[in-house]
Amino acid sequence: MPIYEYVCGACGNAHEALQKISDAPLTDCPACGQSSLKKKVSAPAFRLAGSGWYETDFKTGAKKNLANDSKSDSSGASASATSASSTTSSD
Repeated sequence: MPIYEYVCGACGNAHEALQKISDAPLTDCPACGQSSLKKKVSAPAFRLAGSGWYETDFKTGAKKNLANDSKSDSSGASASATSASSTTSSD
């Protein structure tokens, strides 16, 4: 279950709550009792980094490293476009 952060618009109290995704947002401030809590946007507590399980475990031979292939294709296209523009500018 995610931890949501709330801040009270009346007293400025910050509050965290462990809630289900399907639960309704809290409205009553635990410090002052007024119904002016607003949900804050906060960063997640995990980070997806590395080569990734999909890239290393589930792709078949021809489909692996699609990101690297597209980078080399786009760099080749930009190099030819650069040489074409330099040729036309010198004419």
